[in-house]
Amino acid sequence: MENLGIGVLIIVVLLVVAGLVYMAMRDDRSRDPLQERLAQFGERELPESLEEIELSLSFKDRILLPFLRSVAEITTRFTPQKQIDETRKQIELAGLSGSMEPTTFFTIRIVATIGVGLAAFMLFYVLSPNRDPNALLYSLGGAALGFFFPVLWIQGKISRRQDNILKSLPDALDLLTICVEAGLGFDQAMGKVYEKWDNELAIGFGRVLREIQLGKLRRESLRDMSDRMGVPDVTSFVAAVIQADQLGVSMTKILRVQSDQMRVKRRQRAQEKAHQAPVKMMIPMVLLIFPSLWIVLLGPAIILLLDSGTLGMV
Repeated sequence: MENLGIGVLIIVVLLVVAGLVYMAMRDDRSRDPLQERLAQFGERELPESLEEIELSLSFKDRILLPFLRSVAEITTRFTPQKQIDETRKQIELAGLSGSMEPTTFFTIRIVATIGVGLAAFMLFYVLSPNRDPNALLYSLGGAALGFFFPVLWIQGKISRRQDNILKSLPDALDLLTICVEAGLGFDQAMGKVYEKWDNELAIGFGRVLREIQLGKLRRESLRDMSDRMGVPDVTSFVAAVIQADQLGVSMTKILRVQSDQMRVKRRQRAQEKAHQAPVKMMIPMVLLIFPSLWIVLLGPAIILLLDSGTLGMV
């Protein structure tokens, strides 16, 4: 039991290290710690040498970040470009494009693979009193778990982000319709959604507005937004808006139709989940609730039969 506790502690420490790696790698690449330190010295007396300034930097800026970036660069050099593009697409779908790069994700996978594999080896071989012969197999399993865990994590973030977008889309379309009917343009209506709410869809509208201000065409910005979200309902909405803009159809009518359709789809999804609930409840009922009921109901009767010797006679 003591060895098990030590192994769990090692795994927790490695997970914390992986988290610190992620926090270190997600720093703004445009920030130069050396320039910041020079600016601080500019307000005081000048240092004697550049080495003194470098030594005054924190451990993260001086050692950890350069080491992790070199590992990330080596990893990227041996990674196919197609896999890098797919990883960048997954990061965009998860809404992490501003805080994570594909190199960061690959570094996290490497650290998690090595860390969890070593933790499994320590737990089942080094700390085990009987030196389990299957320790190598368990170590490979732990390494595989550490390799695929970041993928599962980012897939979970993608699913949660897309669910939030689906839930907020009908309300956003209602607000867009009201604003357009009140006399605002479509861009100003998106600005109202961005001002009123703080969710993934509103942030997407805000990015579209910034891209339009920088000179990008509205239809291209909307298509890029739908690609970054990967939600079929958003894709159909963007396609309807672009088609209405190109054909000269009333934007108010298109938004009203889209709003009604999205509300119907949301109600249908809620009904589908309600119909799936009994099936999903069957597993915990069969494995957890029913055995407990049998124990509570038949347990006293079995104890009485054992005390009376009836079961022994049978």
